[in-house]
Amino acid sequence: MHLPTPLISGRLVRRYKRFLADVTLDDGGAVTAHCPNSGSMMGLSVPGLPVWLSHSASPTRKYAHTLELVGPADALVGINTGRPNGLVAEAIASGRIAELEGFPTIRREVRYGRNSRIDLLLEGDGTPPCFVEVKNVHLRRPDGPHPTAAEFPDSVTARGAKHMRELADQVAEGARAAVVFLVQRGDCDHFRVAADIDPDYRDGLADAMAAGVEALCYACRLSTETIAVDRRLPLVL
Repeated sequence: MHLPTPLISGRLVRRYKRFLADVTLDDGGAVTAHCPNSGSMMGLSVPGLPVWLSHSASPTRKYAHTLELVGPADALVGINTGRPNGLVAEAIASGRIAELEGFPTIRREVRYGRNSRIDLLLEGDGTPPCFVEVKNVHLRRPDGPHPTAAEFPDSVTARGAKHMRELADQVAEGARAAVVFLVQRGDCDHFRVAADIDPDYRDGLADAMAAGVEALCYACRLSTETIAVDRRLPLVL
């Protein structure tokens, strides 16, 4: 996936009201940017961190800039939760996620379950459809008990547990279902559920997997120009 170029570099002043971030630009300016992330962004909202912004020329936008990446150029973390669905769809279409090969049709944001939308619906002749939920992962706690782990979630997510139940329902009806944890950073060697942050999500994922829902984790390779699904990470659950 190509990012809007060129990205604009700066330093985070503060992230507030969940969806706003004040940034001092490296060229000396200052802007308020849209922050497309509803989580806590634990460890990634520290004032002074390097950040990278995209810019939109749309006259209808209240905030022209969007926070895309956090960190220095050699250790970037993607925080834009609007990117993972496209990244995973692109990777499936190009055969980079072997577990989800063989589906010629990929549809996005399809209604299903109890007033929900599935991120990706994979379909092919003669095979059951596969419902794919995509989770953006950017949490790593270097000072925690598992310092090299990518973890999800970074805050309590009642909707996350609900989605696990709905995926299990699809398996019970004869479909395939999978949750893909997409790690938008390159410095982790395995994945864990942050059960201390949200034990209900841990239990919901465990129940869903017991019901036949597949769990996959892939890490990304990031630069200030592109993000691409890179390699599979083991899950320690």
